[in-house]
Formats: sequence, structure tokens, C-alpha cells
Amino acid sequence: MKTWLIPTMRGYDRSWLRGDVLAGLATGTVVIPQAMAYATIAGMPASVGLYTCLLPMAAYALLGGSRALSVSTTSTISVLVASSLATLPERGPDELMRAAFTLTFLVGVCLLIMRLARLGALVESISPATMTGIRLGVGLTVVASQLPALLGLSADPEAEGFVEELVAVARELPELSAVTAVVGVTAIVMLLVLRRVAPAVPGPLVVVAAGILLVALSGVEDRGLALIDPVPTGLPSLSLPVVDDVIGLLPGAIAIALMSFLETVLVARTNRRRHEPAIDVDRELVATGIGALAGGLTQSLPPAGGFSQSAVNLRSGARTQVSGLVTVGLALLVALALAPLLADLPQTILAAMVLVAVAGLLDPRELWTYAAIDRAELWVAVAVAVVGLTGGMLLGVAVGVGLTLLLVIRAVNQPRVRRVERPGSAAPEGVLPLVLTGDLYTGNAQATYDAALGLVQAADLRTVTLDVSTLTHVTVPLLNTLRSLRDDLASNETELVLLDVPDDVLPVLRRAPWFVGAEQEGFVG
Repeated sequence: MKTWLIPTMRGYDRSWLRGDVLAGLATGTVVIPQAMAYATIAGMPASVGLYTCLLPMAAYALLGGSRALSVSTTSTISVLVASSLATLPERGPDELMRAAFTLTFLVGVCLLIMRLARLGALVESISPATMTGIRLGVGLTVVASQLPALLGLSADPEAEGFVEELVAVARELPELSAVTAVVGVTAIVMLLVLRRVAPAVPGPLVVVAAGILLVALSGVEDRGLALIDPVPTGLPSLSLPVVDDVIGLLPGAIAIALMSFLETVLVARTNRRRHEPAIDVDRELVATGIGALAGGLTQSLPPAGGFSQSAVNLRSGARTQVSGLVTVGLALLVALALAPLLADLPQTILAAMVLVAVAGLLDPRELWTYAAIDRAELWVAVAVAVVGLTGGMLLGVAVGVGLTLLLVIRAVNQPRVRRVERPGSAAPEGVLPLVLTGDLYTGNAQATYDAALGLVQAADLRTVTLDVSTLTHVTVPLLNTLRSLRDDLASNETELVLLDVPDDVLPVLRRAPWFVGAEQEGFVG
């Protein structure tokens, strides 16, 4: 029987506590500023990212099955939230925020429906090439969206998509703020250097602290350095879903639910130690679904497992989700007491953190692998990325899912018959040995029939043997294929003989009247 509540803390050993606490604190110094930065990608205030580190993270800590997974939000989720909100009619900032929280709540509903319908395994069949295309599209979209904040440019509210945003940035370059650009580029350099020479040092915390000190001690904001919107002190207020927005946001909620689940499971499996229990996809659906429902009611973005923050958690010694609860406690401390300090945080610092965080998404080596192994997968990845960049990432996800389905259909519709090659021994003269390599259904039965006839090339064949030992399921297309193949060969005075028919399959085959008569004539060897 499954233990649904706090599964990672069952049988807790006190010796783990120190590691969990230190890991939770270390992860918090990375994930809190990073989540605040990701909120800006979605067009939300930084405080929304902070709130995503509260109830959504706590819900996963209490229900999730991964011991080292850290859950807040990700760049992919933030881009999809922005794309979903862009489909709504124009509205004010407050209405847009309520729509975003409604979207988060709907993501939770979709994840729980996926669990009830047991769709976890089906969703996991989305091809790696599709995920590569989505990551490339998201990475480039994020880069374009963060350039104005990084360089101190005015963002064009009319610009939509990667190309238009790049054009808008190029048009505004003469108005670049030198102070903003220097601070932003310096933050990027600091993050990259710390990652390389001192990976144990929380780079995001260092650059956030440096940015705040710079503003507090120099007054550099008077020279054009823009600051983030003030983060209110206290807990988030209740945000109820807006019923009128449900229909318009539902397609986006479905896409985000898919990506939230896939990212969470992928990161959870990547960070699982060998001795730990396997990741249960049903549990992950419930944990992320409840987290999204809680987040939708408390002004948060949809949650998902993050690669970088989970890596920090694992590397810092996390043994259970106690570390996640410690991170929640740190986020709570920031919300209740330390929020005023964030008033001096420059926007360009958040943009720098986002750009460094998404740099890992722009890895061309995956495309080179697809090019070397399977060109079809390469074109899927490229198509998803291009569609995402030109038509929006929601459309990119939809195209990716559709192309995955085409790849699956292509694979399962391949012929399931081949000639038996026995090294060192030849088949008797006039006999052609074939083997059925899998079950037949409507999609591959005709292709198998055509392939079998194509193998029967010798005019003087007396017998064709068909090894059917791999059969596990009898279908009408299978019976029709066997009957047609037998009849066509008989017209050329060639006998078809089935070999190694499984004991549990033979009684089902005998339910077809023609098969019984054929068996009596030696059809089964």
C-alpha cells in the first residue's frame, strides 16, 4: 500500500537532519532569487516568483516522491505562461495577474485529471526531439525577452515573438543605458566565473546582494538603473479563479501541465540516487497538481522541478524533502521580514540571472546527435523550435506533440516480418524461413503482408515457414494476414507452415473456423 503523505520522510534518521537543513538553506539562496527572475519572464512582479517558493514547494515536499527534487517554477513554464496570457483580450495589470493565477489553478486541475485518467505513461512518450525543440525555442525566446531589462532599453509592448522582440531591441539600441548594461554584463560574468571556480558559492545570492549594495551605497539608480517593483511584506492574499477566463486559458493550461509533469519527472529521475525508490509518475502528478492548485490560490506561477536548484540540493547533501521545507521556511522569512531589502534590486540583475540559467537550454550537441543517428528526429526538433519562435511556444508544444504521434505511428507501422538468417547453416533447398517479429494490428498488418510477399522471390519454393513464437495477442488483422498469405502462396503451389505457435495463442487462433481446417491440413508445424 502506498504512503501518500510525506513519503520521503518515512523512517527518518536524525543523522540526516544536518544535511537536509544545510541543503535547504543552500538551495533557497539559489531558487528564491531565480524564481523571482523567472516571474519577470511571464510578465509578473518578482513577488509572484517568491510566492511560488511557498505553498507549491511545500505541497511537493509533503506529497512528492523525489528526495532531492526542488520545485518552484522554470523558464519553460514562465514562457508558456506569457504565451497563454498573450492569447487573452487586452486587459490591465491587475486583471492580467488574476488571469495568471487562474491559469496556475487550471494547470493543477489538468494534472489531477491526468492522474485520474492514468495518462502519466502516455505523456512520457513525448519524444526527446520534441523536448529538445521546446528547450531551444524557450531558450531563444527568453534571451530576446530579457535583453531590454539587461541593457536598460524600453520594451516594446507590441512586439510578439522572438523575431519581433529582436527587431525592437535593435531599434532601441541607440537609447541603451550604459550604467544598466555594465551592471548587467558584470553580473553575468560574476555568475559564470563563480559557477566555474567556486560552484559551492550561491552565485545568484552573491549578485543579488552585490546589486542591492551597489544601489544602497552609490545611488546609481539616479543615472538610469531601473529597480524591480517593490516586493510587499507579508504573505500572499487569496486569489480565486476567474471563471470567465477558463475557456480562453484551457489550451495553455494543458500545455503547461504537460511540460510541468515532464520537467518534474525528468529532473526527479536525474537526481535519484541508486538506492532510493523509483520515481512513481502517479505520485508526481498528484504532488505537482496539488502544488499548482495551492499556487493558483496564493498568487503563484505553476510549479515544476528545476534542474539547477535540484542539483544544488543534491550536491549540498539533501536526503529527504525536509530540505524542501527548510527552503520554504527561508522563503517565508524573506516574505515576512526581508522583502524591504529587495526594493534596491536592479532589474538588470534579474535579467542576468535568467540569461545564465537558460544558457544550458541552448546546447547544439543534441542536434548533432540527432543528425548522426536519426534525421527524422533532427527535423522534429528543428520544426518545434522554429514554430515556437515564430508562432509562440504554445503552438510549438502542440506541433511537438503532433510530430511525436507521427513518429510513434511511423515506428509501429513498420513490417513485422523478416527472413531468418542462421550463421553456419543454410535452410533446406526450396524452403524459405521467415519470422514474425511482433504482433499485428490494423496499422502494420498490410505492411507485413507486403514485406512477406516481397521476400518470397524464388519461383521454385515449396515451403515457407513462419516462426510466430513472438506472438502475444491475436487480432483480426493478424488472422486476415495469415489467411491471405496462405492463399496467395498456395496459388503458386507453395505451402505456408506456422512454427512455434505459443500455447496460450493457439486456442484463440482456433476460434476462427478457417484456421481449424487449415490446421488439419498441416498449417501448423
